[in-house]
Amino acid sequence: MEKFFASCPRGLESLLAEDLAAAGISELKAIAGGVHFSADWAACYAANLHSRIATRILWRVAHGAYAKEDDIYRLALDTPWPKWFAADQTIRVDVTAVKSPLKSLEFITLRIKDAVCDRFRADVGSRPSVDTREPDVRVHGFITVDECTLYIDTSGAPLYQRGLRQKTVEAPLKENVAAGILRLSGWQPGTPLLDPMCGSGTFLVEAAQMALNIAPGAGREFGEFGFQRLKDFRSEKWKTLLNTALAAAKPPAMAQIYGSDISPVAMRAALANLDRAGLLPAVTLSSGDILEIDAPAPTGIMVANPPYGERLSELDELAAFYPPLGSALKRKFAGWSCYLLSADLRLPKLMRLTPSKKTPLYNGAIECRLFEFKMVAGSNRR
Repeated sequence: MEKFFASCPRGLESLLAEDLAAAGISELKAIAGGVHFSADWAACYAANLHSRIATRILWRVAHGAYAKEDDIYRLALDTPWPKWFAADQTIRVDVTAVKSPLKSLEFITLRIKDAVCDRFRADVGSRPSVDTREPDVRVHGFITVDECTLYIDTSGAPLYQRGLRQKTVEAPLKENVAAGILRLSGWQPGTPLLDPMCGSGTFLVEAAQMALNIAPGAGREFGEFGFQRLKDFRSEKWKTLLNTALAAAKPPAMAQIYGSDISPVAMRAALANLDRAGLLPAVTLSSGDILEIDAPAPTGIMVANPPYGERLSELDELAAFYPPLGSALKRKFAGWSCYLLSADLRLPKLMRLTPSKKTPLYNGAIECRLFEFKMVAGSNRR
């Protein structure tokens, strides 16, 4: 059994644990920002292929106490890197820290990189080169107040990069955050789903993939996962997992998933992304203003990521936008459950609605709340 750490957006750790359990993993320990687990390589491959919530899945290769920078260098030097990848491959080293007394993470990053290269020189007489953009192998260091853990990334590019997004709009929602919101809303395929501010269509793509049972990692090209570039990659095991996932996918068909946006640019982006993913038959797209559109069904679930301004002028615009938004939801979406992700904590009060639930979530570095509004006819305010 190997030891791994799966990272995810903060607030979605319990959903990530569900994903890992579905991949057949039983030894789980959730912490802020991810889940530690023990598993064999087949389960690691399955988690990379099927988890909609994970950002990366890291393989733990070394762990030890430290008092100074040289201790971390020694830990990395004592780690048998040439056993796992070749000197002609490129590397990148990233370091994160919590409560570390060390002054410079950049210096620690450099020391770990030097140790990896020095170990290669000692063992095989040559060293890997550095590629910070598209490395073959990513090494991660995690430092606490007195301990350092070293990982090799099994995912490659972040797992929320499904390889499907062709067009983007300003401040797009990360795919794993969108998938997490859909799960938190309780949405199930077959229930009408609407994103009335769909932007480039992230909610729509995630929902369509869920409805059609498409594994989120199935769209990656061969070699794009980090584990495929390691020496002990078990290609036959991977092919079996991938072929099983591809065979389980359903052909695209209407799935009661609806998207609209007032912006023609956003509508073109959503159309392009759904088309690239082969998901257009599952989604109904229409141009429209959230304040004016009608509900596409008597009941259903609405998800939206409305803008949350950073400048005073934007905040003033939003303060004027929220009251009519609340009125539109009350008037046209009675019987619907509405979920709005926002960093603007004024939103419920200005909408004159009382949320039935407020879930803290992070979209990147931005702390947000997922507000749940159960819409009934008339006022929803206590």
